[in-house]
Amino acid sequence: MRLVLTLALAAAFGCGGGRQQIEIGPPPPKQTTGTLAGPWCSGSECKCREGNADPGDIPAGMKRFEIRLGSTYDLWLTLPGTVLYKNPERAEACFYVDLAPGQHPMQLRASNKNGVSLALEVHEWGAKTKSWYDTFKFDCGHPGVCSFEVLDTKKAEYADMKRGLHDPCGSTRIKGVFWDHGKSPDQLYPSELAVNVTLDVYKFTPVHAHGESCGEGTGRVRPEEPEPATQAQ
Repeated sequence: MRLVLTLALAAAFGCGGGRQQIEIGPPPPKQTTGTLAGPWCSGSECKCREGNADPGDIPAGMKRFEIRLGSTYDLWLTLPGTVLYKNPERAEACFYVDLAPGQHPMQLRASNKNGVSLALEVHEWGAKTKSWYDTFKFDCGHPGVCSFEVLDTKKAEYADMKRGLHDPCGSTRIKGVFWDHGKSPDQLYPSELAVNVTLDVYKFTPVHAHGESCGEGTGRVRPEEPEPATQAQ
């Protein structure tokens, strides 16, 4: 079954019948590919930041993001031209990537025949405010095993995310959250899970730190840039 969560339209949450088995296809190879950014990365691995640490210089026109993956199993996070892989030996893995303004489709993939466990956090660095923003979070069965019941509760959770802003002080919106899944042999848990979401990165630089009051008219979206940036190439 495909659960489609179009955040702007409540009607999108009406999908579904029985939980039928689907074919998602094999996960990516067990390796990290693409360009990692910042002083905490070397080769295909990065160290997780401590507290509100500064991630270093960022190329002009780019924004730096932290991607944290948690699970006792394999996890993959894909962006265009990039695959981030977390192996079972690490309970948590961090990666740092630079993204240009625009729309960036992202997929979190978990695969284990007896049930999956996964947690994802995406954080945006505010170069002006020296603050990390809580851009997006998704978890199911971590620690433990993801269940269909927990997945069902996610529909309401993302429906309540106003205007796709998980952190109202940041400059990145979340669009088009949906997932596909398979079934374990006992039919009780997802054996495959592919969570899809688009990061819509705005051009403006956030002017309020994470945790401040960031309602309408406080600088969250500058007047000269009221619309989302165009899709990245």
